[in-house]
Amino acid sequence: MKILVTGSNGFVGKNLIAELKNKGYNEIFEFNRNNNISLLEEYTKQCDFVFHLAGENRPKNDNEFMEGNFVFTSQLLELLKKYGNKAPVLLTSSIQAEKDNPYGRSKKAGEDLLFNYYYETDTKVYVYRLPNLFGKWSKPNYNTVVATFCHNIARDLDIQINQPDAELSLCYIDDVLEEFLNALEGNPTVHEDFCVVPVTHNIKLGELAELIKSFKESRTNLSIPNMEDALTKKLYSTYLSFLPEDQFSYDLKMNCDHRGYFTEFMRTPERGQVSVNVSKPGITKGNHWHHTKNEKFLVVNGEGVIRFRKIASDEIIEYRVSGKKLQVVDIPTGYTHSIVNVGETDLVTVMWANECFDPDKPDTYFVEV
Repeated sequence: MKILVTGSNGFVGKNLIAELKNKGYNEIFEFNRNNNISLLEEYTKQCDFVFHLAGENRPKNDNEFMEGNFVFTSQLLELLKKYGNKAPVLLTSSIQAEKDNPYGRSKKAGEDLLFNYYYETDTKVYVYRLPNLFGKWSKPNYNTVVATFCHNIARDLDIQINQPDAELSLCYIDDVLEEFLNALEGNPTVHEDFCVVPVTHNIKLGELAELIKSFKESRTNLSIPNMEDALTKKLYSTYLSFLPEDQFSYDLKMNCDHRGYFTEFMRTPERGQVSVNVSKPGITKGNHWHHTKNEKFLVVNGEGVIRFRKIASDEIIEYRVSGKKLQVVDIPTGYTHSIVNVGETDLVTVMWANECFDPDKPDTYFVEV
């Protein structure tokens, strides 16, 4: 199948083309404002489907709205008619088409062109009135407030919030792509006269800003956002795509002494915390027990022995652990336990605890195994 994508250099275009290639569509005609119109004429002779994503949303003057959203659409449809090409056409419009402003009127005019094209040629058309889109490769101060917030917060730049209680309707780029591929296969989601992306999210502007700020703070407090919440998960992925390229990494606090070091990696209120423990050869760590706190140990380097003794018992239980055989050892409650480096190299253990450490309620009682 030969697929024409107008606006190929835009936010949606880049994501769509990447996903089309992922799905095995290799004959993609990419057209953008830098190309000559003669190239569009060649593409409209051959294409089997049109994703018409090109448009104008932030011109230098209002007249350019109609030029980008109406005139170009008219040119595209005239070329398809010229060559008798009845390839289905998908148009990305906007919820702004319902409003009486220069942008909205230009989008509505483009919609009307497409519907008239359908009535005239009996060609399949899919008109999507999209809400505010967000995701990777979007442009700050251009595509969406999400992009602007992510870009600025990641760089410690100010953001402006004039109406914190303003309600936003957001749609994630991956959800858009999934729906567009459905349309490509002839199965769009239709509501009345328009096609829709079935998954959208609502959030207040002020809440959006605070959530994105929390993503930046998570590098300091080691928290992990709540990935069970679909919008949070999608926003966090978007935020990471805006990190400056020299700031992908960040340091962790290493609590060091002669025995080795202990470093917290991540903390979650619902799922506990993960840490990395390094013990020098011959070193024993632990010798404590817990009432409720429980842990999992995973040795990833070196040779060690984990010892257990149930409180009020003399019997010692041993588990040999090695980085050569990855094996999780549960640390049950009511057992004092220790881990000993019996090898000649550092013993590296990934440790998970079911709750984050609370110095006021440590639930840790030191008793020799």
